[in-house]
Amino acid sequence: MTKPALVLLVAALSAPALDARGSPPCTPVELFRDDFSRFPPGWLSTPVGQLNGAIQEYHYLPHRGVPPGPWANTIIHLDPWVAGDEDGRPYLEQHLVYDLPRQSNPLFITGDVEWGEVTVEALLRPLSGAEKAGIVFRYRTNRDFLFVALTDSRTVRLAERRLVETTFRVAEEHERASAPFPYDSKRYYRLRVEDRGGRIRGFVDDVQVLDVADPEGGRGKVGLVANVPARFQDFRVTTCADARTAIDGRIAEREAELARLRAGNPQPRLWKKFATQGFGAGRNVRFGDLDGDGALDMLIAQNVPRVRGDAFDHISALTAVTLDGKVLWQLGRPDPRNGLLTNDTPFQIHDLDGDGKNEVVLARDFKLQALDGATGKVKQWTWLPAMASDPKSPYELNNGDSLLFLDASGAGARRDILLKDRYQRFWVFSNRLELVFKGETNTGHYPYPLDLDADGRDEVLIGYSLWDATGRRLWDRDDVLEDHADASTLGNFTADPKAAPRVYWTGSDEGLVVADLQGKILKHVRVGHTQNLSVGRFRPELPGLQLMTVNFWKSPGIVSLFDPDGNLLQQGQPIYSGSPILPVNWRGDGQEFALLSGNVREGGMIDGRLQRVVTFPDDGHPDLTTYVIDLTGDARDEVVLWDQERVWIYTQDRPFTGKRIYAPVRNPPYNDSNYRASVSLPRWRESGKSP
Repeated sequence: MTKPALVLLVAALSAPALDARGSPPCTPVELFRDDFSRFPPGWLSTPVGQLNGAIQEYHYLPHRGVPPGPWANTIIHLDPWVAGDEDGRPYLEQHLVYDLPRQSNPLFITGDVEWGEVTVEALLRPLSGAEKAGIVFRYRTNRDFLFVALTDSRTVRLAERRLVETTFRVAEEHERASAPFPYDSKRYYRLRVEDRGGRIRGFVDDVQVLDVADPEGGRGKVGLVANVPARFQDFRVTTCADARTAIDGRIAEREAELARLRAGNPQPRLWKKFATQGFGAGRNVRFGDLDGDGALDMLIAQNVPRVRGDAFDHISALTAVTLDGKVLWQLGRPDPRNGLLTNDTPFQIHDLDGDGKNEVVLARDFKLQALDGATGKVKQWTWLPAMASDPKSPYELNNGDSLLFLDASGAGARRDILLKDRYQRFWVFSNRLELVFKGETNTGHYPYPLDLDADGRDEVLIGYSLWDATGRRLWDRDDVLEDHADASTLGNFTADPKAAPRVYWTGSDEGLVVADLQGKILKHVRVGHTQNLSVGRFRPELPGLQLMTVNFWKSPGIVSLFDPDGNLLQQGQPIYSGSPILPVNWRGDGQEFALLSGNVREGGMIDGRLQRVVTFPDDGHPDLTTYVIDLTGDARDEVVLWDQERVWIYTQDRPFTGKRIYAPVRNPPYNDSNYRASVSLPRWRESGKSP
């Protein structure tokens, strides 16, 4: 026998034997099993499912009714999952006829992103054949997974959901294989997918119907998908013994790295806390010095929605309170029922007249009002603009949606007031509450002012249009961008100080859009319904700043990181709901994090690689909502956590050490909004000195 032939023989004898299907032999090990008996009969999302789905755009809720245990409803604003029993056996049912199957899918997910080489199976009873129902595997996000499903009453499919859309509101779904399989709604089918050994095989009732080569393989979570009513029983995940060892090793390595990163960061230490029983609210708070003592206070607004949804909200009560919990003044009648909201409300804290003392400027009772910050007493007011010509408005006068301050007069300070309605109109008033000009456009949620031509007066980006300080529209892109802008900003976020500023939008279903100052679109990346936007130094090793977005509608919880040119750097799903993703200067060394929420398990701060590098102690603190601001004066941020009954404030557990500290320039607190783009611009100062 020649030497090459001997080598081949030895290699063949030492290679693992193959099973009947051509895969390496497998000693099966169970990773997970659930018969769904843990869930009580009924909706898993009662009672929150009966509220406005937008509540989780910027509030954290651990669940919407029934704790999901090891599972997650990863399209959190949908309420599709119902538990029950059939012939004495528990089931989980997707009960909705979902009318947007080409954009997203109701999903129920469990497991770990490191799961690979798995077999996933479940009993499936499709209650409709109009669309798909089946098993999910290699789940990375709710826009990035594979599935094997029964569909169209006659087919079994293996397909891949892809990250980025090329066509507006049309999902990128790539079919890998399909086979004829007639089925009906009268019985259960055992659906199984084997994803191992470089192949994906699909089975129905133990009969192989799909077989696809997949040499690159993949990993991810697992679960269920259904766009039509369908019932599931006896969900099971297994893997081979050696694959289980590899999975455990990868998870252990990841957790060890996270522990190392967390140990290198300051830990959150409770600084202050106080109660707000009766007058508390969700994310409907402003920060500013109301009593003139040089320290920041909180102004908490309760609200009552009117007419429909969140389009005609009215402020019902205002409470001014110090950060020691002392109530300074109160207007209206507080009621705990009026604490949550799913929209902006038009109130801010700002020195309107330039006398060094802050006013509270708000729209309430169809009036634009300026209140004394220290007492809450009305100093001046005017009627809001008429709305009689708008057939969609139930009122003759506008009731206000949000407001911000800009310098339209060239006074050298932003004391002019821009008030907008929900999506169509805006008005600019002087600091004497005199109407200066008005406009109509697709306003989006919150404008962004900046003096672009250095003439001492602000231009303002309103939705997809740019306006000058005289009320002249310079351009708009409503002709090509169909959904409204959720967040808007403009600026030079590159490392080149001479580079021209650019315009950035999170355009809802349009994704991230980058344009030049003439409105020419330079980059358009459809990564789902981009809701909130933060700009910061999340990856300090890269030039310039980075843009972080988080999705909500149809793809909640997907976080994407972009460079200033709009190139996608990182994407994942560290949460399953929305978040303000506020930039946090936690360390003071130039590395910024983004705050997800205050929740012990699912919240904390992430870095530019979407790693959860700071977590909060399990000490009973509130975690409904958050704010980030420097309260101690050392340039590093404190984190304010609150719910409708209490406020807790965290600072670092150790002092800053170093000769200079990172002290970024942020959006002014007088222009606050649940929808504003949070911008954190680089700045350093000597440690221990005021900026």
